[in-house]
Amino acid sequence: MSAGSAAASPRTAARGRAGFTLIEVLIALTITAVVGALLVGTFRSVDRANEIVRDQGDRYGSSRVALTRLARELSMAFLSKRFDGNQFRERPTLFVGREDTLLFTTMAHERLWLDARESDQAVVEYGLDDDPARRDAKALFRREKPRIDAEADRGGRRDVVTDHVTGLRFQYWDQKRKEWVREWSTRSTEHADELPLRVKVELEVKLMDGRTEKFVTEARIAITAPPEL
Repeated sequence: MSAGSAAASPRTAARGRAGFTLIEVLIALTITAVVGALLVGTFRSVDRANEIVRDQGDRYGSSRVALTRLARELSMAFLSKRFDGNQFRERPTLFVGREDTLLFTTMAHERLWLDARESDQAVVEYGLDDDPARRDAKALFRREKPRIDAEADRGGRRDVVTDHVTGLRFQYWDQKRKEWVREWSTRSTEHADELPLRVKVELEVKLMDGRTEKFVTEARIAITAPPEL
């Protein structure tokens, strides 16, 4: 072994015992910070994607449930000529549909309590209004009144059915004209004793990713005329 090699060995051993230099430590910290930032960004992106998927699934689900319920109640809409003329000036059962609101009597009421003094008849109203939980947003509201009286457009319980709604549209099939019409009212002389054969409902909902999705359903009314007395 040469003298130079013998002299280098102690220096090499001393350097190994001294550990990393400051530059090496800074480089390691920088690499660790970059990798950590990339991992945090990845985790945030994954979490955001999961949030969008969950939220869009919730909006799809609530919209479908709302339209299914509405279609069921419409299918059981009814009119009746049996009422107390001394108590009511006009027939309390009705169907008043416009392009963005719908008020009607139905036999689809569900009693929540066993001994509740309620029947399967109710007044139901659907329409859009400001969302109480979100600024500058609309929601689909459902109002139900389990007792039919002379003030069908007042009272009852009003709840949000689905939110993030950007549009609501009703259309009514006129069997005589063989076409869809925008309005239908049994308080008018034209349709006083007649319900539309079908009702089409279009609901537009804004999704989490900014897109707008349109949900469409069509309900067929089982009994379109009041039974004869």
